[in-house]
Amino acid sequence: MIIRSVLLPIFLCFAFWGLTQPVTAPKYEFRGAWVSTVINLDWPTRGASPQQQQSELLRIFDDLKKAGVNAVFFQLRSESDAFYQSALEPWSYYLTGKQGQSPNPFWDPLQFAIQEAHKRGMELHAWFNPFRVIRSTNSTYPKDSLHVSIRHPEWMINIRNILLLDPGIPAARQYIIDVATDIVKRYDVDGLHYDDYFYPYEGIGSQDTASFAKYGNGMTLNAWREDNINRFVQELGAATYALKPLVKYGISPFGIWRSGVPPGISGLSGADVTYGNAVVWLDKQWIDYLAPQLYWKFGGNQDFEKLANWWKTQMNGRHLYPGIAIYRADPSTAGTAPLYSPSEIPNQIYFTRQKEIPGVIMFRAANLSRLNSQGLADSLCNRIYSNPALPPIMPWKPLEAPGVAKNLHLVPATNSINLSWSAPEANGRQAKARMYAIYRVQAEREPFWLLAMQEPKNLLAVTGSTQYQDRSIIDGQQYWYAVSAVSGNSIESLPSSFAPMSTKTRSVRSDFGIREVFPNPFNTQLHIRYSIGAPGTLSLRIYNALGQEMVTLVHEERKTAGDYEAVWTPEASANTGLYICVLEVDRQKMVHKVVKAP
Repeated sequence: MIIRSVLLPIFLCFAFWGLTQPVTAPKYEFRGAWVSTVINLDWPTRGASPQQQQSELLRIFDDLKKAGVNAVFFQLRSESDAFYQSALEPWSYYLTGKQGQSPNPFWDPLQFAIQEAHKRGMELHAWFNPFRVIRSTNSTYPKDSLHVSIRHPEWMINIRNILLLDPGIPAARQYIIDVATDIVKRYDVDGLHYDDYFYPYEGIGSQDTASFAKYGNGMTLNAWREDNINRFVQELGAATYALKPLVKYGISPFGIWRSGVPPGISGLSGADVTYGNAVVWLDKQWIDYLAPQLYWKFGGNQDFEKLANWWKTQMNGRHLYPGIAIYRADPSTAGTAPLYSPSEIPNQIYFTRQKEIPGVIMFRAANLSRLNSQGLADSLCNRIYSNPALPPIMPWKPLEAPGVAKNLHLVPATNSINLSWSAPEANGRQAKARMYAIYRVQAEREPFWLLAMQEPKNLLAVTGSTQYQDRSIIDGQQYWYAVSAVSGNSIESLPSSFAPMSTKTRSVRSDFGIREVFPNPFNTQLHIRYSIGAPGTLSLRIYNALGQEMVTLVHEERKTAGDYEAVWTPEASANTGLYICVLEVDRQKMVHKVVKAP
């Protein structure tokens, strides 16, 4: 990460270039933060024991969760080293104080980070620096025999005091791809992410003459260099998708594509100096999202507004998550860059919402954890991100939903309500539940949950656990709760609802359900098999995705315990898409999604 100076019932009103209308926090919003490990920037404290390192990381994760972050970018490879157990690269000097030395007592920081992020309902993205080998040859440390600079000196190019892998050597590019895909294979990461360590910002002269002569294949020098990076981006993405289609693959390039684009912007041209031409990656849809480093304020020659607007026009259906410089909100991290005003970061986030840019990634974690940063963490927690959000759905990735959460329980406690449930049953046709979304509605009657879940204000919490304590209740009020299981692509299961909680209580039936719906997707006819474990009054209805009732197959019939089947033959004019089967027994509901094929 280069540091340079060159929707949810929260209604937030602010004066912003004449903008006075409310800015609403959406239900789906990407709220990322980079956790830097190089030179121990954010973590770990140099010389800390493994136990101290774990405690520090837990504190950071707790602080990020409190601030509203839902995606952690954990730097696990900064100088061709590893913050995880690897047979390909040595343990990082920044973890143990000696490159190649394993932690003692042993632990795996990446595995630990994944588990702890997921517990908190946050995604964990594996962040690595691709071609950098040694960040400063003038100030470095002894290298382990496993380090790529020792094993493959013929791949190295030295530019000023930086040592990097030559992007023009196919074997060197493949080496990085092998390292990255090894992470995807062995760890349950939500994303694979890298920043702009391609060709260096310092510029390159004749250092790659030999590789150009060998691999140039008739191209011009500049076209060949860009092609090297393009091949790397494409091939690593293809390898990642082949292994795990749900893993999100994204890049954080320099914030300016080319000087003069858009008009009024001037500065270093990322596409011409680093040869990272992000417009090509978006045009070819090789990546899932782009996080250009827009580390500047509104106005001036590197205007945040102009750059964010321009990048949005280039996305070609992919997601834009601008990188924003929260490090410039604190004097201790701003360095030589001018200190932001306290309103700069909030206004940048509000601006992205106004422009329907689906989120941001913040550099860096210390500014939301151990540093005050002009009260930024409190501003996020209490105002900007005071309601939780799910990461945005990527429609081009798998859209299967998890199964429905089971064994729902709700128990009142002193000034709180305790909720618990069981994970959905394993089913190869359904997605794995990555996290759970908890909804709460204050009302006299049970809401229609498929509509209530669309209201951001009703999303109470997102967690990776199967239990939650609601401490924000008001005495004497009646609350309705529902829980959905959420996939790695933020696709939700149908809701499992709890009984209302107030001074009045009722028992919750869990002895009924829709056992099978087939075929799914269906076309001309849909079979629904369901069962109840004890006598009850039963209804079975089908709704479309807008919550409109399509048909009542069973209407408040008294049924004995047993297995039943109903058949729906939709009219020929019925639209393709999502439909919801709702089974109700004694006014308690179970739901199941089905899809009508064209």
